[in-house]
Amino acid sequence: MTASTFPDSLASSNDRTRRRYNLFLLLVAGLGGLLYGIDVGIIGGALPYLEATSKLDPSQLSIIVAAVLLGSVFSTLFAGMLADWMGRKPMMILSGLSFILSIPVIALSQGYSSLFFGRLLQGMSGGLIGIVVPLYLAECLSASTRGKGTGVFQWLLTFGIVAAALIGIFFSYRVQAVAHLGDPAALYNFKNHAWRSIFWVSLPPGALFVIGAFMVTESPRWLYRRNPEKARTALLRSRSPEQATIELHEMETASKPTAPAGAKVRDSLLRRKYVIPFLLACVILACNTATGINSVIGFNTNILLQSGLSDLQAHWGYVLFTAFNFCFTAIGMMLVDRKGRKFLFVLGTSGIILSMVTVGTLFKRTERQTVDCRSQIQSLVTPDQQLTFQFNQAEAQRLLAASGSTSDDIQPGRASFAIIFSYGDFTGTTSYVRSDDPATPPLKISRDVAVPANKVQALFSNPFGDYEAAKLAPLKIEKAILGPVPSENHGWLVAIFIYLFVAFYATGPGVCVWLALSELMPTRIRSNGMSIALVINQLVAATLQAIFLPFVSKHNYSSMFYLFAGFTVVYFLTAAFLLPETKGKTLEEIEAFFDKGAAH
Repeated sequence: MTASTFPDSLASSNDRTRRRYNLFLLLVAGLGGLLYGIDVGIIGGALPYLEATSKLDPSQLSIIVAAVLLGSVFSTLFAGMLADWMGRKPMMILSGLSFILSIPVIALSQGYSSLFFGRLLQGMSGGLIGIVVPLYLAECLSASTRGKGTGVFQWLLTFGIVAAALIGIFFSYRVQAVAHLGDPAALYNFKNHAWRSIFWVSLPPGALFVIGAFMVTESPRWLYRRNPEKARTALLRSRSPEQATIELHEMETASKPTAPAGAKVRDSLLRRKYVIPFLLACVILACNTATGINSVIGFNTNILLQSGLSDLQAHWGYVLFTAFNFCFTAIGMMLVDRKGRKFLFVLGTSGIILSMVTVGTLFKRTERQTVDCRSQIQSLVTPDQQLTFQFNQAEAQRLLAASGSTSDDIQPGRASFAIIFSYGDFTGTTSYVRSDDPATPPLKISRDVAVPANKVQALFSNPFGDYEAAKLAPLKIEKAILGPVPSENHGWLVAIFIYLFVAFYATGPGVCVWLALSELMPTRIRSNGMSIALVINQLVAATLQAIFLPFVSKHNYSSMFYLFAGFTVVYFLTAAFLLPETKGKTLEEIEAFFDKGAAH
């Protein structure tokens, strides 16, 4: 080798090393997305078996589903502050360890409290991941690869949901095999084993993420505020020396105060140049989850069961749903740096509105055929104001005859049933059950299901309710809804439009929302601003999931999907008329854009 070729060979070797490191960085960040996806999706496959064996009422089940988001809200409040104090890398390690700890807490739980705590801890892990990993990627990747890089996080997030669904379908086949034995006790025990095993299987990805997080370098932009030389060293792991010098200069420029000499500069969210991007990010994050994506994922199997599919078909339907999410996220990743963020936001929200309205209309057609059997069910209430009712084909036939219904739309062998009840000012609902399910547990109603345990819980449940009167009030059946289970064709038609919903979501908002969160926030408020915006996101998601089952029991599935469509209209208008395009711009250039706007 001649002296002239030696520098070229060294430069080529350095380029290969940088490329390998960038790929490894994306892999670790992708594992973070995988954990976030498992956080969101694992309950979908486990919920039917948890519902059948845990003796939890619909409100408790909804809270268990929403507990991940509640935990995420709590951890997100502090994620930005902790990421600024400890660094991005230590926070990634902490989030992975939290996830690992949550699995045995959930899988070994024997009651509502421990199950809630485990899901809450799992959600805290997800909240940290949702802030720190996109933040880390935004600060470590170059402007030309940031879109695809952050897309990898979302892509593997969707793969985590696919993996959770495949685990669910595996156990669904095993549950079906046990059901064919005709032993109710064996079926109950296996369902109890199934939902615990679903959580155990999700443990290894958490361990891999923690190992990978130990091996990446700290964010150069976090290091710059403490030691510019260390920031340069970190940049050189993924940039050429020339690129590192340019970005260091941009960091230096961005860190200089823009106020007149002698003026006091405060890193406050109330400064004008911060308000517009901060509010935009908050609106986008709130609307993103208000599309219903988390609820549709968490209750997907229940939705498909109610639309007319069998248990096994509903689990396969959920697998297809997650596959669509995964594939169209890949398409969004390819388009995000070509077509831009704004185009994909507008395209995605338009399709979501169309899909949600159609699904709501399909459910509306079957919900018109229901019969209210409240008087027949009220007569079954015991003197101690409780009710136990085993719904099956014979009971469906009896209720139809007693109600005087002459409709042929409701077949006793394929009917659904739910009860809405109250004790004084406090109401409760049962889950929908089907007459064609031999393993359907009896519907049990007692005072402790509807009336809170204390005055504090009563205040949150119904601020205007008379708690003392409710403790003595009789059980009143508000509605006893008997309706048809739609045909399998109807079920698959609903499933198709739910697949269209997730296809549009994954192509547009699913990929772009993490970019919007990390790109819109100026450097000085990025961590704390992202935390506040994501808290709003998780609060909306947790609220929608917590009310989902009680809401659809009282107001039907169609109303829920119309509500999702209405929220998405706000999302569409925000993206179309208020959101600037950030494609191909460095973080410092995006910040300068809003700074100029504020100056005028």
